[in-house]
Amino acid sequence: MKDYIHKRVLDLSRYIVDKGATVRQAAGYFGVSKSTVHKDVTERLPGINKVLAKEVKRILETNKAERHIRGGEATRRKYQTKLERGGKKGGYSKKI
Repeated sequence: MKDYIHKRVLDLSRYIVDKGATVRQAAGYFGVSKSTVHKDVTERLPGINKVLAKEVKRILETNKAERHIRGGEATRRKYQTKLERGGKKGGYSKKI
């Protein structure tokens, strides 16, 4: 494995552990794709540091379990903002 990949794997992993970050957050922070982050922490990391790999896996499983809650919260905020601005709640408008 090339040195820069080895360093990226460890940097991504430490960031996820320190911040409790999602794959998407880590990808945005480091400027790489979600696929790269996922491959780094699920396939490459266990060959480098098994203890760190277990910790990252635990955090990613927690994030996955909470994913539906974050999505619902984002939707609630979206419609709450619409209502506060006086926008319609949704549905079809009847044309006359």
